[in-house]
Amino acid sequence: MNTPESSPPTSSRRNFLKNSGRITAASALAGVSIPFVHAADDQTIRLALIGCGGRGAGAAGNALTVTGGPVKLVAMADLFKDKQDRAHKALKKQFKDKVDVPDEQRFIGFDAYRNAIDCLRPGDVALLTTNSYCRATHLDYAVEKGVNVFMEKSFAPDPGGLHRMLRAGEVAEKKNLKISTGLMCRHSVARQDFIKKVRDGELGDIPLIRAYRMGRKAYLLSRNSGESEVEWQIRNKGFFNWVSSGRLIEYMIHQIDEICWLKDSYPVSAHGMGGRIPNSPDLGQNLDTYSVEYSFADGSTAMVYSRDMDKAKIDFATYVHGTKKAGQFSGMTHKATVHTYKDMHNMSRRNIDWKAEREPCNPWQAEWNVLLSKIRNDEKHNETKRSIYSNFASILGRAAVHYQNKLSWDEVFSSKFKFCDNIDGMNFGQTSPALPDDKGAYPVPIPGQWTEI
Repeated sequence: MNTPESSPPTSSRRNFLKNSGRITAASALAGVSIPFVHAADDQTIRLALIGCGGRGAGAAGNALTVTGGPVKLVAMADLFKDKQDRAHKALKKQFKDKVDVPDEQRFIGFDAYRNAIDCLRPGDVALLTTNSYCRATHLDYAVEKGVNVFMEKSFAPDPGGLHRMLRAGEVAEKKNLKISTGLMCRHSVARQDFIKKVRDGELGDIPLIRAYRMGRKAYLLSRNSGESEVEWQIRNKGFFNWVSSGRLIEYMIHQIDEICWLKDSYPVSAHGMGGRIPNSPDLGQNLDTYSVEYSFADGSTAMVYSRDMDKAKIDFATYVHGTKKAGQFSGMTHKATVHTYKDMHNMSRRNIDWKAEREPCNPWQAEWNVLLSKIRNDEKHNETKRSIYSNFASILGRAAVHYQNKLSWDEVFSSKFKFCDNIDGMNFGQTSPALPDDKGAYPVPIPGQWTEI
């Protein structure tokens, strides 16, 4: 790529804790038994879960489902004991003896990630599934300790954090550590088949891609007075740019990554627009609408539309417009709704000429099948650079909307901006990077008054 480098899923990984009481583990793409390169004699890959929310518990569940050798969860870390207790209960119920996390290996607090990673050995895996504000901190330590990594998206809320992660990825490459990221659609067999058709020229040139993520509105209301600002904001992560990257990137980074994959390149610029509904009661920092127009070096365009609004159309899909054929690349909740049409004009069901075959497993499971296979075979596997570049593309789009302006890739990639300079020393008592006004509302991006690059 040029750089300026089972059945379809019915629910996202974030729903694991909610669904765990009524689902069972399914070994979807069961690999074969193969030699395992590991310092330990028992051939067990041990896991440390750092971030015990729905995404973290879901990722651990995917890891524990992989066959081809023993896998065991041995350590957990989180800021909040209630969240960790729920995850432990759900995972233990579903995976039983594969979850062996005694009380002394369940850690709470901002330094808990260190304790959990210290429970691992070379060849084991740290699952970095917290919010993006501390991902770079956790990745640095995992790489320093010489363990393999699975890390969820998004990867950092700001350019400064992303550059730090690129450096950690380069060190991991030299150490032959395996790193897998949460941009799981790259492991979708259906999408891989579509990409082959694009590369083979079957769709012609690709002058336009459209991506939509339009859902219901979520509101941040008044703060719980029993919590500090930092604790409140981390618990309500999606409403704060410094904690989670904000709703646009939290949700749309998948489809922005799909766009970069389809184009086999990254955008050279972006223009953005967005805003809020009138009289919104939301106290958080997100806009309600985000529209990004990405431009690529070959003159092509990708349009990204994100909207959170009640009583409005819901859509969740990526469409590809070629000079020979059009196609759909993904569907609701990342479902593998993957097909091409007979021509470039008629995008109706009656005009579909190819549909991807049913996938052997969903992409959340597939990425773990690949990672653990690479570890056991000691094959190179490091998704850091391409994933961080897609995160840079996402920040480019977010900043273009927040600035209501056209920005270049170089402006974002050269930036060292950080929302918070004290991430490594974060604690609940410190001053938050986002402070409310006298009505309890947090700063919303306003052109000319807002900085994020």
